[in-house]
Amino acid sequence: MEHFYTLQGEGLHTGKAAYFIRLGGCDVGCVWCDVKDSWDASRYPQLTTDEIVNIAYAEKGRIAVVTGGEPAMYDLSPLSNALRQAGFKVHIETSGAYPIIGDIDWITLSPKKFKAPIDESLAIANELKVVVFNKSDLKWAEEHALKVNNNCLLYLQPEWSKREINTPLIIDFIKEHPQWQLSLQTHKYINIP
Repeated sequence: MEHFYTLQGEGLHTGKAAYFIRLGGCDVGCVWCDVKDSWDASRYPQLTTDEIVNIAYAEKGRIAVVTGGEPAMYDLSPLSNALRQAGFKVHIETSGAYPIIGDIDWITLSPKKFKAPIDESLAIANELKVVVFNKSDLKWAEEHALKVNNNCLLYLQPEWSKREINTPLIIDFIKEHPQWQLSLQTHKYINIP
């Protein structure tokens, strides 16, 4: 769908230079998705793996974030292999609804109620990022925390349109459950892609 060089805005790698590769196509259908344009992959021209890697390589950062849409709908092996051969660390942002196929260095799994994550994806996540839209999402987050591996980082992130209401709620929750951390969409606060 699109590709751009920016700073990672969320989770552990917040603030690091990263080349984002947004793949078109998604059947998860989150009501609050901020890139609904990505859902229909047929609307966008296809680039070859070499074209994508060459464009990303022109920038200095060596983190490539494959996102969507839902990138795990695809076999990411050709893309991840080519990126890694070019010296990139490959990160993915996924709902976990599909098996993650490819050599990925960092997996951010953000489960969605509209299409549940599969156990296979939960087991290999490096970071679990639960977007909090309603107070009930905190209980839902705890249920998913029981399904990830012991080394998985746990993040709660307020849904952007409800950040003023949910951020204080999340802060109070984290103070009572310190295994969780706060993630904010810092790229939206500083107005970068």
